[in-house]
Amino acid sequence: MAAHRKPKQRPYTGSAARTAATLALAGAATAAALPGSAHAEPTPTAAKVKAQVDRLYREAEVATEQYNGAKVKAAAAARSIDALRDEAARRTERLNTSREALGSYAAAQYRAGGLDPSLQLALSSDPDQYLQRASYVERAASGRADEVRAVQRQVADVAQLRSEAAGQLAELTARQDDLQKHKATVRAKLSQARTLLARLSPAQRAAYAASADGGRGGAGHADRSAPRGSAQAPNARAAAAVAFAYGALGKPYVWGATGPSSFDCSGLTQAAWRSAGVSLPRTTYTQINAGQRVGRSELAPGDLVFFYSGISHVGLYIGNGRMIHAPRPGAPVRIAPIDEMPFAGATRVA
Repeated sequence: MAAHRKPKQRPYTGSAARTAATLALAGAATAAALPGSAHAEPTPTAAKVKAQVDRLYREAEVATEQYNGAKVKAAAAARSIDALRDEAARRTERLNTSREALGSYAAAQYRAGGLDPSLQLALSSDPDQYLQRASYVERAASGRADEVRAVQRQVADVAQLRSEAAGQLAELTARQDDLQKHKATVRAKLSQARTLLARLSPAQRAAYAASADGGRGGAGHADRSAPRGSAQAPNARAAAAVAFAYGALGKPYVWGATGPSSFDCSGLTQAAWRSAGVSLPRTTYTQINAGQRVGRSELAPGDLVFFYSGISHVGLYIGNGRMIHAPRPGAPVRIAPIDEMPFAGATRVA
């Protein structure tokens, strides 16, 4: 009978106890991962995806306007560098002519038996040394003192121009860094938006696109001419800007674009007013200061209407509470009510 008795269970100790505990925890984790044993993160609803995509598009538009501003500043810095270098080249040429004239005089003086120390300095190949010792200019022969002083000023002017060009080059480098940073931000935001939209079904994506068109099913950009009964523009230039905007209906949104085949929001308003002979600055946050501020109740066709607290979106008012604008990627230039976004202000250009 003793031989058939159940062996007495001994408690685990030491490494055996640790091994048993590890296996028990692993088993519990596996059980928790089995279907029905735990709550997986729920798939976001179409409404939540839409809200996230809208937010990403707004953030991308903010970065787009920052990119546009950095691009304008980089171009200005590049033009300034070119102008400074051209002026430095012209002044260097005049300096060389002046020094050649002094050289001829110096050669004649040398042949006559000597060379005045001030002329030696004026003809020095080291402008810094010349400037440091410029007090010696008073030793120049009275007939050549003015010429030597003129060379001194010219050397200083060329050195100043070259210093300014170096400063502009540093600014250009900083602006180019800003460009790359904002470009990367825009691309990242748009990539995230595309990834989110890909989680929706085709029907849900179509519904999202329709919601961006105000539920008009494309009617917002089908007619490229101003409808009858439209509000009249206050002057010929405003009418020309509005007519351009109608002609742009249906063209795609492309960030950084100013036409003629695609636009971003501020690119569209800039191009519309350019067609009327008026030059607008490039970005939303500079365009809002490009004319006279007007209240919402005073709006007239051709006015610029701005949205969001950061002034990150702009459209062209066409009357009856509507505007033409370039909304976002995937949504072409279209007509929309101005109350579909948070109104931030308006400007009358002309």
